[in-house]
Amino acid sequence: MDMTLPPLVSSGFLPVGSLLESLIHISNEVASIEKFPVVQVKNVSMMIRRVKLLSSLFQEIQETNAPLPPSSILCLTELFSVIRRVKLLIDGCKEGSALWNLMQTDLLSNQYHVTVKEMGSALDILPLSLLKITIDTKEQVELLRKQAKRVELFVEPGEIQRREELFLMMGSYRDRNKRNTGLDDFNRVKEILISIGVRSPLDFEEEISKLEAEAEKQAGTGGLIVVSNINNLMSLISLSKSMIFSRENKEKIPEDLKQSSASNWQHEHSSSSQSSFNIPDEYRCPISLDLMRDPVIVASGHTYDRNSIAQWINTGHHTCPKSGQRLIHMALIPNYALKSLIHQWCEENNITIRESTSSPPDLDRSSGKRELQDKAVDHISATKTASDAVKMTAEFLVGKLATGSPDIQRQAAYELRLLAKTGMENRRMIAEAGAIPFLVTLLGSPDSRIQGNAVTALLNLSIFDNNKILIMSAGSLDSIIHVLLSGKTMEARENAAATIFSLSMVDDYKVLIGGHPKAIPALVELLIDGTTAGKRDAATALFNLAVYNINKSCVAVSGAIPLLIELLMDDKAGITDDALAVLALLLGCSEGLEEIKKSRVLVPLLIDLLRYGSPKGKENSITLLLGLCKDSGEEVARRLLMNPRSIPSLQSLAADGSLKARRKADALLRLLNRCCFQS
Repeated sequence: MDMTLPPLVSSGFLPVGSLLESLIHISNEVASIEKFPVVQVKNVSMMIRRVKLLSSLFQEIQETNAPLPPSSILCLTELFSVIRRVKLLIDGCKEGSALWNLMQTDLLSNQYHVTVKEMGSALDILPLSLLKITIDTKEQVELLRKQAKRVELFVEPGEIQRREELFLMMGSYRDRNKRNTGLDDFNRVKEILISIGVRSPLDFEEEISKLEAEAEKQAGTGGLIVVSNINNLMSLISLSKSMIFSRENKEKIPEDLKQSSASNWQHEHSSSSQSSFNIPDEYRCPISLDLMRDPVIVASGHTYDRNSIAQWINTGHHTCPKSGQRLIHMALIPNYALKSLIHQWCEENNITIRESTSSPPDLDRSSGKRELQDKAVDHISATKTASDAVKMTAEFLVGKLATGSPDIQRQAAYELRLLAKTGMENRRMIAEAGAIPFLVTLLGSPDSRIQGNAVTALLNLSIFDNNKILIMSAGSLDSIIHVLLSGKTMEARENAAATIFSLSMVDDYKVLIGGHPKAIPALVELLIDGTTAGKRDAATALFNLAVYNINKSCVAVSGAIPLLIELLMDDKAGITDDALAVLALLLGCSEGLEEIKKSRVLVPLLIDLLRYGSPKGKENSITLLLGLCKDSGEEVARRLLMNPRSIPSLQSLAADGSLKARRKADALLRLLNRCCFQS
């Protein structure tokens, strides 16, 4: 099926064609999904129900074989994009690791929530009254729109509970003094795995393969913390498989045979070395093949014993011994979960590990007696483990920013960019590690990737309010505006604009940024050059700055107003609401009002937006029309009265619009009525 979207024809109408066919095809694919993922069941089922309803709408529109109004084309195009993302999201849940999806349940739930909101926003501009569909369908679509607009984020409580239990087991399995709790832990792990469809040995192998694929993908992006967590999960599920199925097999062996076997084993192996023991492969270091005492994760995602991999690196090797992949950094991340699992296994098998610096650890079995001269495994909660790993990683990467070569600085900036992408705690710890001054320095780098990673890392860090102060205190404003104006890539320029927007959330910084001679002109230039996302970032930054009255006139005289009006006419730009919001704000200063009055196309555009715009767009359109009528008086009022669509649109908003829209629509209708009476 051809999924390309057809262009608008010159008449402004589009005959039913490939757009509807594409919509029907992809919505039927989603609606026909029968086997749900084992996680996100409620979110998936509700999403499929919504798409089924839309599928009926698309088919009914196609059956009418009538031309479509332009505003419906915009809505249907957006719906196609949303439904396609829904399909990708559900497919990812079905085909990926169930265990990893369980750990990511918050993120996945939020992605479903965002797509529902986007669906509601798209339906806002669907002109149901102009479509030749049944009343029942109209009512169902309108109900769907209202539900989508007020839907709340849903995270399955059971999934949260299972995830937290797994986190705790990964961090610290049990108190060493309570020998029997280990089996209880693994019984609970077994229950959790069964709940996500991991039952047979084949299921375990398939889940491990999916986790390995995920670790490899994340390692390719440099996500150290994510790779560490995935490796911990693989360690957990590998041991669980060994424990669960070995216990089941033991239960099938007669008791007298078990005792005989044990007696023979003690006789034959009373003084044997560690190679005689049946050590699980996942507990052996791939280099020495000995039991790992201090397992660590390298950049490729593989785990080794610290001594072995340190010797490998110290002798000049820069590749992963197991995969041959070049290591993008030399950090060794402790694998706390695997260390806990090894400790658990040693206790279950009465094995003592003695610390040794020159030879492999000695293992001995003493009946009922345990001794561990290695450091006891700390009982660290999953939260503290993750926090320590982030802190250690941040400090390591900041050191590389300060002293590394350009290649190392580029990679370190990229790692910090990823680390700062999620979690306020991550952003706080990265700033405390001293990253911000070094990132500001790298904004002037001639390397486009270093510059891009540095400005994006600062953008992500600025989301944490305290970091806004640190970024501005580091003297970053000149550098950020330099990137905004002449960055090496468009992505860097656009992320600089987003950083300006984020920093301008602080009132004092509105004054500082607006007072910079190049800040507002650079944002206006991005309105011309940027992508859709970049233009939106520029418009929202200008709006934030223009909230401060002194900045209004600066924005008005910068040439922004003609560009914003032009963007209202550009369907591809997709920033109508943002442009309207800035224009409505600039109406509040004399320079802005004079510039807006010069446009001869704005009033007809605003009349159309009263009918087809979003609720926020309608409010700002009325604000602009009311302001123009009050100032320009008869001229604008006459143009409104002469347009046959203006009065019905205003009357409709006065009856059914938002509170703000109703109030302003009433005021504008009264003003037009007086003008008509005087004429």
